[in-house]
Amino acid sequence: MQAKRIIPCLDVDDGRVVKGVKFKELGDAGDPAELARRYNGEGADELTFLDIGASYKSRATLLEAVRRVAKEVFIPLCVGGGIRSVEDMRDAMNAGADKVSVCTAALRNPQLLRDMAAAYGSQCVVLSIDAARVTAPAADSDGAPRWHAYSQGGRVDTGLDAVDWAILAVKLGAGEILLNSIDADGTGGGYDLELTRRVLEAVPVPVIASGGAGNLDQITGVLLDPGADAALVASMLHFGKTTIPDIKKHAEAKGVCVRW
Repeated sequence: MQAKRIIPCLDVDDGRVVKGVKFKELGDAGDPAELARRYNGEGADELTFLDIGASYKSRATLLEAVRRVAKEVFIPLCVGGGIRSVEDMRDAMNAGADKVSVCTAALRNPQLLRDMAAAYGSQCVVLSIDAARVTAPAADSDGAPRWHAYSQGGRVDTGLDAVDWAILAVKLGAGEILLNSIDADGTGGGYDLELTRRVLEAVPVPVIASGGAGNLDQITGVLLDPGADAALVASMLHFGKTTIPDIKKHAEAKGVCVRW
């Protein structure tokens, strides 16, 4: 049985980790390098750094934090936010990233996924999908829910079906899907299990569930059914509601294979 991963997510804006609700009302959560060291020491399987600022300064500050962390930790680092080209990917990889995630840039230019995979391999290319449920009138005729992929940090509805986008992205070269539920983000109400299941069934690559973790049962649940390959956790860790060992102990007790 393949071990499931627990991945702390550090949303970074101008050198600080921030966290909000549904991508809004951001509050300070600490220094990215300090938090990264803590989670590495606790046994995180990976770390994800996402630059949510829109400026070159913000991205440069994030990459400097990644450089500092990469010298001290030995778990995979994923860096995203502001990656618009293979050159940006190269900067992140040179700073110490093991893989990068792209969202808006890939929506604007899907060919970017193919170019990145050609340069570094699909295993280094993570497609980040910020997805929100479509309102009832736009749902499928059979009443099944749908989700649209959003760009610009969850601000712009592209009108593109999120599941269809995941399928196309994998064909182009994405080796992993980071699936962010805008509806659940920061609410503590649990992951969007139906969205996660739909994407898991549609693509042959690992899917990371993100958005909504509020308690240990919810984290364990998304790993068991629908069976996400990894769970991204932010607020619960940043604000001291739990620790990586607590998450793994709880998951293991429920039958989830975890890596110690």
